[in-house]
Amino acid sequence: MFELLNSLLHIDITLVQWAEQYGLLIYFILFAIVFCETGLVVTPFLPGDSLLFAVGALAASNQILKIEQIIPLLILAAVLGDSTNYFIGHTWGIKLFQKNIFILKPKYLHMTEQFFLKKGLWAVSLSRFFPIIRTFSPFFAGLSKMKYKKFIFLSLMGSIAWVFIFVLAGFFFGQIEVVQKNFTYLIMGIVIFSLTPLVITAIKSKFLKNT
Repeated sequence: MFELLNSLLHIDITLVQWAEQYGLLIYFILFAIVFCETGLVVTPFLPGDSLLFAVGALAASNQILKIEQIIPLLILAAVLGDSTNYFIGHTWGIKLFQKNIFILKPKYLHMTEQFFLKKGLWAVSLSRFFPIIRTFSPFFAGLSKMKYKKFIFLSLMGSIAWVFIFVLAGFFFGQIEVVQKNFTYLIMGIVIFSLTPLVITAIKSKFLKNT
């Protein structure tokens, strides 16, 4: 567990090692990570925002990763992941929750449901920018029988915005000297910033229950 956490906090170094060790196979690895983060409802712990930023920074200095190739590839991975999770929720949603799988906690589903109630259909697009919620959002959309045509359009919009913003941010800012020297702290900051809305929501929910 410590080794995994260390790899995530030093994702820039991890990506360089993967590029040197696996060459062009790094494209497949990155595709798989982004796909699984939202495609499999049991893997919300995989890196998302921080990974995309680090990918952009690596693409700016590495000869293997090409920005014009990695962006459409990761958008495809995100959309396919969303669709897979949508159909899992649509087909087996209720049954999976009845099996008490440890990661499928009712509070996550409730949190996603509240997010949908506040944001409406656009929750599918907006959820891309919130860890954990972006994993459960397509699952919940399928579970609630949202029409797939609406879902896939919103998923595509959110995925395009998400990938472009974080990858290009890494591409343009990741090579700045002060950013390079403090990359680990920046990654921690991205993670904390992404999780802050969830923490606030959880605190509010607990406070309301106790009042």
